[in-house]
Amino acid sequence: MTLHIARIETFLYRAEVAEPVKTSFGSIPRRSALLLRVEDAEGAHGWGEVWCNFPPYSADNKQRLFETVVAPAALIGRYADAPDAWHGLTARTARRAIQGGEPGPFAACIAGLDLALWDLAARRAGKPLRAMLAGDAAGDAVPAYASGLNPDTATAAVARCREAGFRAFKVKVAFGAEIDEAVVSGLARDLRPGERLMVDANQGWDVPEARRAVRRLGAHGLGWIEEPIPADRPAAEWAELAMLSPVPLAGGENVMGYEGFATLISQGHHGVVQPDMLKWGGVTGAFAVGRRSVAAGRSYCPHWLGSGIGLLAAAQVLAAVGGPGLLEHDVMENPLREALAQPFPRVRDGVLALPATPGLGVEPDLAAAAPWLVTHMEHRAGA
Repeated sequence: MTLHIARIETFLYRAEVAEPVKTSFGSIPRRSALLLRVEDAEGAHGWGEVWCNFPPYSADNKQRLFETVVAPAALIGRYADAPDAWHGLTARTARRAIQGGEPGPFAACIAGLDLALWDLAARRAGKPLRAMLAGDAAGDAVPAYASGLNPDTATAAVARCREAGFRAFKVKVAFGAEIDEAVVSGLARDLRPGERLMVDANQGWDVPEARRAVRRLGAHGLGWIEEPIPADRPAAEWAELAMLSPVPLAGGENVMGYEGFATLISQGHHGVVQPDMLKWGGVTGAFAVGRRSVAAGRSYCPHWLGSGIGLLAAAQVLAAVGGPGLLEHDVMENPLREALAQPFPRVRDGVLALPATPGLGVEPDLAAAAPWLVTHMEHRAGA
């Protein structure tokens, strides 16, 4: 079956929040979401999402990029399937991405489109996305952890998330040795049997700081330490920290390309591999990276911090990949998360059960999300 994209819509949403997400590189004071709705010539549709959580207004740039370059390129082609579209559009726009100095935004736009095409194909086949990827081998639920916890409100957040059904939690660190130690030691001390704690430094330490931090914080029995140093630091630095740390190191959200992930996995310094499928690769790239990670003995734990469309996509791919990985589930204030993915599944006893319905299994409630809509654009083939 040839895939002919007839119509693409973009929906840009933005919601102010009372508590920003705080990281070592800055805060996220508002939550944005850039959704794509793709329709084929027969009227079937699918939903995608473009990564845009930082900087705060990066979604605006990506919507314009989609309007002026990516959508026109996508609408003139016919493709065998979603992977064919991803590879074709990546190649077709490569020189433009170089010329504009924006390989990341281009990759994110194409990744979001890839997700929408996979959702469309799965809906047409009458199968959940995970079954399209892995058939009967796909699971129907994935373990999830509560992510995005700020250090100054982490104790209350863990209590709230525990009540909501979570059994694993990740707190932000790299705010100073004393602050980090106080937060992590307190949370670790209060964990209940069967619960897990992880930390995320968001590339916040240099190597001397990281040497001290991984030993000190790792002594609390953490599940992993995420991005202790910048993602592009030499392999020798990652190797040293991996040997010094008593717990696994994690990373991958800031890696792009098959070669980049093949290198990361083969070097073995990351026990936990965390690609952000809507930053690079879409479903096509993430499923390939996930399978390679698990085959190499790593944990595949997809990164995501956006709306419910991306969350369900990450969950569906994780269920198809399998292995010991956990789903990153942002629990900080974000009214777009649930409004844009209905019916929104809940975590029970640390596990997120996935919808049995075709595709992603959710649909945005556009009426409920209308108060946060900034811009809606439509692109048609031949227009």
